[in-house]
Amino acid sequence: MGSEQPAWIGAAVAVAVILSIEALAGHVDTALIVSAVLALVAGGLLGRTRRPVTLPPREPGLPARHAVAEALLANIPDPVILVDRRVVVMEANPAARRLLPGLKLRHPLSFFLRAPDILDGIEEVLRTGTSLTVDYVARVPTERAFAVQIGALPMPDGPSGGEPNIVLFLRDLTEARRLEAMRVDFVANASHELRTPLSALLGFIETLQGPARDDARAREQFLGIMRTQAQRMTRLIDDLLSLSRIELREHVAPTRPVDLARIARQLVDMQAPLARERGIELTVEAPDTPMRVLGERDELLRVIENLVENAMKYGGSGGVVTVSLHRLDRTGGRPDRIELRVADAGPGIAPEHIPRLTERFYRVDVASSRQQGGTGLGLAIVKHSLNRHRGRLSIESELGRGTTMRVTLPEYRPEPAEAVPVQE
Repeated sequence: MGSEQPAWIGAAVAVAVILSIEALAGHVDTALIVSAVLALVAGGLLGRTRRPVTLPPREPGLPARHAVAEALLANIPDPVILVDRRVVVMEANPAARRLLPGLKLRHPLSFFLRAPDILDGIEEVLRTGTSLTVDYVARVPTERAFAVQIGALPMPDGPSGGEPNIVLFLRDLTEARRLEAMRVDFVANASHELRTPLSALLGFIETLQGPARDDARAREQFLGIMRTQAQRMTRLIDDLLSLSRIELREHVAPTRPVDLARIARQLVDMQAPLARERGIELTVEAPDTPMRVLGERDELLRVIENLVENAMKYGGSGGVVTVSLHRLDRTGGRPDRIELRVADAGPGIAPEHIPRLTERFYRVDVASSRQQGGTGLGLAIVKHSLNRHRGRLSIESELGRGTTMRVTLPEYRPEPAEAVPVQE
């Protein structure tokens, strides 16, 4: 038997390594790797030695199988805890120790994990031998949600104490639930934003087909309102499509240089008639020399357009909106950057709203935003577009003293051998 044992070990290790590689490639669930580790444990890897799952230097005479099991458990990203029939902790991997900092071996699990559903689940698995899954929410230091898979290990108690009889595998669902909540909120908000103008359109159509069929004055008034509502729906759909396109390409960085100063001047020229109509002085301050960044002209034009439109809609009461560009010197190992500022002298924004301004459909004043024709997606589009351009948006505001939106982008400085044409 002694001569056959190394071959068994090698086969088990080979299986575990293959599963690890497959998991990294996304082909095998992490729980399958845990199963492979538990198979090694059941073969006696942890039967004779009681010690935390860490990676200290190999001690003389330490069984090779024990070291392999520790290494595999240590590299499983989700928390794994082994307990015996008395629900005493026998082993735990580093992820479990990070989740439960006070966790100690050979102490009851209930000392560190106050979750009645999990403890009741362990008792049921010990009684029936059937695996089950329960939910667990850790609220300290931040709230995290887990699906806890409780499985039985049919192993007898050894002479030196209880062998691991139960494995707890905690799968972190926090990010998945956050994304699901965002998806639900997004669908609900988009549906609401589309339903409101659609309901108005249907109401006016029914009125024109009925009581106002022969009323020329009412017809002209209603058609004007219907056109406004249809334009609102068009803006919302356009913004939704723009946001979707940007998110799909967010991981692909642009590679062609553009002159940000020229784009800003073009945008100000385009918005000048609207600014005059609203009684706003819209100006641009930029050096005569090109200010190049790697980017897509249309996306950057949309970024500046959204910032300027927001400034005119919500800060235009101050009468002045200024677009300015500056070069920022290299700091902390970062490359030279171009900073674009859009500043207004309006009423400002309360500090509690600033962190949420780039969320989809978030508005400081819902009624005012809808009255101004806003969709609630403008700053979300700006944020995702800047992520693609490796840029950054910061918002500075004080009640009664206006708002400044700052966009910073890495400056493009070609090597002497490069000759990439600048997008017009």
